[in-house]
Amino acid sequence: MTKEFDSGAPDATNNLPPLREVIDRYGLMAKKSLGQNFLLDLNLTAKIARAAGNLKGKNVIEIGPGPGGLTRALLDTEANCVHAIERDDRCIASLQEVVQAYPERLIIHADDAMKIDVTTLCPAPRAIVANLPYNIATPLLIGWLEQATEFDSLTLMFQREVAERMAAKPRTKDYGRLSIITQWLTTVEKKFDIPPSAFTPQPKVTSTVVHLKPKHDRKDNIPFDLMEKVTASAFGQRRKMLRQSLKTLNVDVEKLLAAAEISPTARAEEIDIAGFIRMAEAFRASAS
Repeated sequence: MTKEFDSGAPDATNNLPPLREVIDRYGLMAKKSLGQNFLLDLNLTAKIARAAGNLKGKNVIEIGPGPGGLTRALLDTEANCVHAIERDDRCIASLQEVVQAYPERLIIHADDAMKIDVTTLCPAPRAIVANLPYNIATPLLIGWLEQATEFDSLTLMFQREVAERMAAKPRTKDYGRLSIITQWLTTVEKKFDIPPSAFTPQPKVTSTVVHLKPKHDRKDNIPFDLMEKVTASAFGQRRKMLRQSLKTLNVDVEKLLAAAEISPTARAEEIDIAGFIRMAEAFRASAS
């Protein structure tokens, strides 16, 4: 179990009040509708910031800072600036003391992360570091992966089962579309788990911090939507052989698989990332 440390002492580095005091003062009872689970252990928030690697000179984007525990940890790095996206007016008000403590280094964006292009908030080099709300974590990730090369890194907290799917290998139960898309575009590293007891309120699941390093030197130039289409078709009928499941692509499947050097009797869960790249390239050739 992780011991919670923040609670009573002020942040010694900048005389900020303890997070529990901030929560009480601004009435920051977590809203289920916003997927809020606050992480108040400053040792853990510092550990997450360290998991992001060297942030010196980078513009960091944080999603849903809440009372600002991770925000403070990020500001204590050598990051150039932290851009925090928050849609809860109570949290925005509570973060003003942090803004004052770190003049010109913390910028609050009153917005919905699901509705904006985060790359417009700041110039490169950019890094995303965030404790993501469980209910929107995967859609946010997919949107960022579509423009992965816009980021230097993404250090994100997910429900553990989502992290397992992202890092899964072929021929395992967790291997699927999310595994392929994530590993095609980034190098995935699971950093550490965080138990429910570390959060307020406690979720019912364990969380995992994952570090993603975009592959800026990818050799293929397959469009994102094309790979999505191939993986969706392949896993649409997971238990069926590819010669059957890929029929939804409306091409000559036997010819496509021959070009990709993949057996028509193979199943999607057996094919590695390189195999899916070959399938996507063959599909693009067949459709042109």
